Amino acid sequence: MAFHERLLRSYGFRLIAGIDEAGRGPLAGPVVAAAVILPDSAWLPGIRDSKLLTASQRESLFTKIYAVALAVGVGSVDHDVIDRINILNATRLAMANAIASLLLAPDFLLIDALLLPQLPVEQTGIIHGDLLCLSIAAASVVAKVTRDRIMEDYHRAYPEYNFRSHKGYGTAEHLRTIRRFGVSPIHRRSFKGVAEAPVAGR
Repeated sequence: MAFHERLLRSYGFRLIAGIDEAGRGPLAGPVVAAAVILPDSAWLPGIRDSKLLTASQRESLFTKIYAVALAVGVGSVDHDVIDRINILNATRLAMANAIASLLLAPDFLLIDALLLPQLPVEQTGIIHGDLLCLSIAAASVVAKVTRDRIMEDYHRAYPEYNFRSHKGYGTAEHLRTIRRFGVSPIHRRSFKGVAEAPVAGR
C-alpha cells in the first residue's frame, strides 16, 4: 500500500500527507477529515479502508497511527455549515482544516478521490485511495474514529436517536426516530429524510 509514497519519495518529496474523510453520507453530525504524514519506515499491519475494519481494530490502529506518524491533523465541519455550503464543499473545507492543523507542512497531498484546488500544494486524488494508499488508509482510520467518538457524545446528549448505533447514517431505525421525535439540533436539514421532517418539540 506504500507504492504511491515510495514513488513520490523517489521524486524528492518528503512530507507526504494522506487525506480522507468520514461522514459525508450521514443525516446528522459533522463531516470529519484527517491528514496523516507517515515516516518512510511506517509499519501498520492490517490497515485498510476504515469501513472494512471492526470498531476495535480501528481503535487499535488509531493508537498506532498516532504513535508512528510524523504528524496528524484533524478538521471538522458541523451540520450548520454543511447545510449552508453543501456536503462536497464542507468536505473540502474539513480536509483543508485538517491539513492546516498539521504541525509539519506537507509538500505533497494524496487525497481520497478529491482534489483541493484552493491549496497551493502539489496533490493527486486517488479513487479508492483508502484501499490503495497507506497514508490515505491511515487518515481514513483517524477520521472515522474521531467522528465516531463525536457521535458517541451526541448519543449522550440525544439518546432517543440512538446515534451510538448508526452514527447518524440513514438507517431504517434512524429514519423511524426522526419521524417519531422530529429533527434534532444536529441533523442536516438540507438532506433528504430530514428536510421534510418536523423539528423536535414542535
